[in-house]
Amino acid sequence: MLITPAIIALHLITAGVTGTVVLAGGFAVQILRSWDIHSGSELQIRLERQTYLISTLLGFALCAELLSLVLFVHTAENLSSQFVGAMCATGVLNVNAFGFPSLLLKIAVFFLAALWLLLNGVDQRGYDYPLVRLKYWLLLAIAPLTVAEAMAQTVYFLRLEPEVITSCCGSLFGGQQGVAAELASLPAKPTIILFYTMGGAMLVLGWAFRRGLALGLLFAAGNVLLFGVALAAIIGFLSLYVYENPHHHCPFCLLKAGYDYLGYALYLALFAAVASGLGAGLLAPFRHIPSLQAVIPVTIQRLTWTTLSGLGLFYALATWLILRSNLVLLG
Repeated sequence: MLITPAIIALHLITAGVTGTVVLAGGFAVQILRSWDIHSGSELQIRLERQTYLISTLLGFALCAELLSLVLFVHTAENLSSQFVGAMCATGVLNVNAFGFPSLLLKIAVFFLAALWLLLNGVDQRGYDYPLVRLKYWLLLAIAPLTVAEAMAQTVYFLRLEPEVITSCCGSLFGGQQGVAAELASLPAKPTIILFYTMGGAMLVLGWAFRRGLALGLLFAAGNVLLFGVALAAIIGFLSLYVYENPHHHCPFCLLKAGYDYLGYALYLALFAAVASGLGAGLLAPFRHIPSLQAVIPVTIQRLTWTTLSGLGLFYALATWLILRSNLVLLG
């Protein structure tokens, strides 16, 4: 087992987030059972007071959870020098069976936590807390994921043994089977066409959504689809242009100092854009609630601009990386 300040910090963040979410889950059950904004009972008054405290604690906890995803990936990348065979975070995550599940759970919780924080912010601006039940139902969905993430991460770090010989990113993304190998084997030209077509479609959809909020759910679904296409593009062809190597498909080596930490800019822009787009799209169906009619349209406009700006930055950076590369991928 390895012990570093970053690993200790990750354990503390995960323990704090999990404990806060689980405790808040008990309060969520009480809210879902007893909340009645039209009641003046002692119970209702107590629930209204407590929800301020719970929401504040959850806000801090879930913000820390968002940051823990970046710290987790950064820690895995920094540990690559500790393991024989590991060239980057891929090898470190592949040391045992709990590395990649921990990462996937963190990504899932990242988007759900971002959505909860958004719902909470909007709900608190409505005089009758119209989204209180929705946000606590969402919290009950997040709670088991945070527990699973905490367990997976703990087991993963406990089983990190420096004497283990792990596999490098070349064997994972250059193998004959598995999801990573399939993504790496995507034909370059169709993937590039799909990548830029998806970007153009989201740009058009985003502008249309700003004018007609009825497209909210379609905009949210489009962001989910674009997220998958973008990750496939990074593995399928964009990484090749960065490394100038037609056989190096690793999405984690982009985080290295040798490549100017370009991966952080790419991924942060993508994750911020998709999280904002999901939030904007999923808020749209609630725009007719009387107490939120002045809040939701403004919030959606802001989030949509964030999405379009983030995607613009992501695509601009991706295009610049292709144009500056010496690799000729398409003859």
